[in-house]
Amino acid sequence: MNTSQHTSTPNPGLVKAWISAFRPRTLPLALSCISMGGFMAAAHGYFNATVVGLCVLTTLFLQILSNLANDYGDSKHGADSVHREGPLRAVQAGHIQADQMKKGMLVFSLLSLVSGLLLLWVAFGAEGMLLFLLFLVLGLASIWAAINYTAGDNPYGYAGLGDIFVFIFFGLVGVLGTYFLQAQALEPSVILPALVCGFFSVGVLNVNNIRDINSDILAGKRSIPVRIGPKAARVYHVLVLLGGVLSAFTYVLLNYQSPWQFLFILALPLLLSNGVNVWRKQSSRELDPYLKQMAITTLLFVLLFGIGQVV
Repeated sequence: MNTSQHTSTPNPGLVKAWISAFRPRTLPLALSCISMGGFMAAAHGYFNATVVGLCVLTTLFLQILSNLANDYGDSKHGADSVHREGPLRAVQAGHIQADQMKKGMLVFSLLSLVSGLLLLWVAFGAEGMLLFLLFLVLGLASIWAAINYTAGDNPYGYAGLGDIFVFIFFGLVGVLGTYFLQAQALEPSVILPALVCGFFSVGVLNVNNIRDINSDILAGKRSIPVRIGPKAARVYHVLVLLGGVLSAFTYVLLNYQSPWQFLFILALPLLLSNGVNVWRKQSSRELDPYLKQMAITTLLFVLLFGIGQVV
């Protein structure tokens, strides 16, 4: 993509620019881990709709914060440049100024904090102050992680650590945290559904990083695909998808009660399609649709898996 393509991009208007900067197609991924935690709590008799609703709200705020920070950080550090072949970002295209984006990050940091505090108060109340404080620290760590993925002075996403943080926060923390906020206890077997979300979330990030590998190399962003190369990154993608599927099967086999628990099998053709197309497609333009497809497939897989555990 050349410079003229960037500079000639029409301004969509401020409202549309901000909505685009929120990256709506990534939001299903944020809902996946909360949904999984909610379904697992329901399967064990602990479902609390108010807590799940506040978890959804807080996680959406955190995801949008992460997306805004990514837009700002990649522009600041050079990953969003004229060499980038993925969709144009708001700061990169000049639709939102960098200082405006920083203000947007501050707004969503505050929204995440307020929503998170309300969530913890509803879940634990005054009598659960120790757990309140423990989860507050976890929440502040989530805000830090959302901002510092690419926007910090030493962004961990540029060191190739994004996969680890996504696995932890979109898998283990998201699912187990949502479960604990309802049950106020942890069931060890719920770790397996958390791994499902963790693996598939890494899969979404990996499609993004394979797509952007050339511009990331130029910007010094050492993502996993940059470190291991495009071919090995595609092998890694297949292994990540298999990891999620095997975690789901293992959970059901260890907790088998009904054939309905295998309902998630209906989503396997979509995962297969994603794996095959990420393996075959080489250009960034061809790969880009499979980022959204993987995010939506993850949510669909979680919904089918969760419904199968509660019917």
